[in-house]
Amino acid sequence: MRPPRSIRIGIDTGGTFTDVVVFDETNGEVVTTKTPSTPHDPAEGFLAGVEKGLGLIGLGPEDGEAIAAISHGTTVATNQLLEGKVDRLGFITNAGYEAMLEIARQSVPDGYGNSYFWVKPDRIVPRHLVKGVEGRMDFEGNEVRPFDEQGARDVARWFRAQGINTLGVSFLHAYANSAHEERMRQVLAEDHPDAVVSISSEVLREYREYERSMTTLVDAAVKPRLRSYVGNIQTRLAGLSDGLSDGQGDRQGAPPFYVMKSNGGVLSADEVVHQPITTVLSGPAAGALGAALIAKVAGFDRVLTSDGGGTSTDVSVVIDGEPTLTTEGSVGAFPSKIPMIDVVTVGAGGGSIAWLSPEGSLKVGPQSAGAAPGPICYGQGGAEVTVTDAHVVLGRIPPHLLGGEIPLDVPAARAGLEALAERLGMSPEACATGILEISAWNQANALRQVTVKRGLDVRDFTLVTFGGSGSLLLCRLMDVLGIPTVLVPPNPGNVSAFGLLTVDVKNDYVQTHVSLASVLDADAVGRTYDDLTSRASVALSGEGFAAEQHQFVRTADLRYFGQAFEVRVPVPDGPVTVDTLDVVAGRFHAEHRSTYGYDFSTDPTQQVEWVNLRVTGIGPIQRPEIKRADASGATTTAGEDAYRPVCFDAAEKYVDTPVVRRSDLAPGARVEGPAIIEEFGSTVPIHPGFTATVDAYLNLIVTRAHSEDGGGA
Repeated sequence: MRPPRSIRIGIDTGGTFTDVVVFDETNGEVVTTKTPSTPHDPAEGFLAGVEKGLGLIGLGPEDGEAIAAISHGTTVATNQLLEGKVDRLGFITNAGYEAMLEIARQSVPDGYGNSYFWVKPDRIVPRHLVKGVEGRMDFEGNEVRPFDEQGARDVARWFRAQGINTLGVSFLHAYANSAHEERMRQVLAEDHPDAVVSISSEVLREYREYERSMTTLVDAAVKPRLRSYVGNIQTRLAGLSDGLSDGQGDRQGAPPFYVMKSNGGVLSADEVVHQPITTVLSGPAAGALGAALIAKVAGFDRVLTSDGGGTSTDVSVVIDGEPTLTTEGSVGAFPSKIPMIDVVTVGAGGGSIAWLSPEGSLKVGPQSAGAAPGPICYGQGGAEVTVTDAHVVLGRIPPHLLGGEIPLDVPAARAGLEALAERLGMSPEACATGILEISAWNQANALRQVTVKRGLDVRDFTLVTFGGSGSLLLCRLMDVLGIPTVLVPPNPGNVSAFGLLTVDVKNDYVQTHVSLASVLDADAVGRTYDDLTSRASVALSGEGFAAEQHQFVRTADLRYFGQAFEVRVPVPDGPVTVDTLDVVAGRFHAEHRSTYGYDFSTDPTQQVEWVNLRVTGIGPIQRPEIKRADASGATTTAGEDAYRPVCFDAAEKYVDTPVVRRSDLAPGARVEGPAIIEEFGSTVPIHPGFTATVDAYLNLIVTRAHSEDGGGA
């Protein structure tokens, strides 16, 4: 008899491909693969990925019991928000505050330069679908005016009559007392039972009514689609022992199924459907974590990550192996004030569509052709030119994907480019080069947003590119940004799926507790932390972790009195005393100085104010080990027939360029540009004037040919 096996699978579903990494905990084996995403039913691509991954380690559907866990990163919520595909929403708030979303923060993008021409965008809920209900709490949670029961029922029935079945509820100061919101939800359950409802006191127990309301509405917006998606996968996973594709089975028999959260942890699918807002950066968060671990092992401690997929490119900052966290994030036009890895997402992926503005200028994205119909070269009915079409016409990617599994129709892509180029009065090559230049600048601007706009010098960082399309423009990004070194991991198209196997189970709890440090009650702070810790412990026990495995991280948001935004700092473990509060204040001064370049620690007139108390509950998991490679038996030699014509610039000149299989490259190998380095799930064009070397972990380290090689082990 074979010894029992314990298999963990990471699956990242992108707009074009579903990436799979399988980790056998019994022997440490790790295998990777890809399969096309299926936008009409994403669960099909998910299950196909599971079956394909199991097959690579010699298992079949009948071996479903060997699966210890499946961790999933999904872009369902991300893509829905990026592409603005938000179904009709209703918003219920306090009477008299119905214009909250219209007023917002009155911010104008791009400073004053465009303010004369800026038109306020449509709100997530139009004004006529906002309804107010009488009742009011004050900031301490005391009832100022009673809840209007009949008015609430009238509102619920009005939304039912209008066919608005997705609703967000956000009342003033619900973070201090949620009674009115909970009663409103009960009324909706009675008078509009078909409604999907999110209430702010469960989504975000913090003050600032606009941000709390927007976060609640985003939660409500993605809840129906995510709930349907996750439920469909759970049901079909339950049929593993009967065959992956039959979709039958008892959901109780399904293998443990976790979904990646934006905060860098995973949560069981049963729980995440109640917190869909926590998945808005699910896939990007996994990619940032996977890239952070790979770069740390390779010896790089200041890193920018760039994850290029079919629909979007996601960028983040990693310092000392840890991605930065924020609660001030957004996805597209939608702010999401939840704990998340600080990822900036732009609609610039391989499937991003090139189009002409009304003024006749060339634009790229954010709309994407996705996997269906996909780029023109996919031959599935796509009729709009995409970034992938530009790459294939210029020869920068092969006339096939996934090692030949997906052939590409190059003549069709060229025909589409010729039609677009004719409208612009350009050659097809110039048009294709222009599309890629715009895409590169879109990505560069995102990288500047997480660095230059935050006081960081982008030239001080190593860029880690991954994702199916993430490394295609790396040489141009180096030129635009002045970045000296780029690291491309092995199997870059599967880094996000790998990241899913490196993360712990995590859940975040927060409670607003506004008080000047000079009058802060240490006992009250301690009681709040005890309550948050207790809630986190209950959740971890529900996820199957024994009490001795539970880990807790306490933090607090502090600011100087009068400031509008806070700085998060760690809070020591143990009982909360006056000395504890002093330690936290000292950490705040230091972090403020590090972030903004100054602090008021020596100014007795400038008081410190506490704002939010936070606890993160962590259930640890076993991580795959990144091992040094065997350097024997591989070369850098490309066969005589391994050449193809490639255009690298706007001069429209095609150069016979060597095509190197990445599997032929051993540690120490060196590839001079121009060259194309190919592997199963991705392609790395090395432009003239650039060099790629291979480190001990098979990472490609790309530098300019005249510069010294990058660092790393």
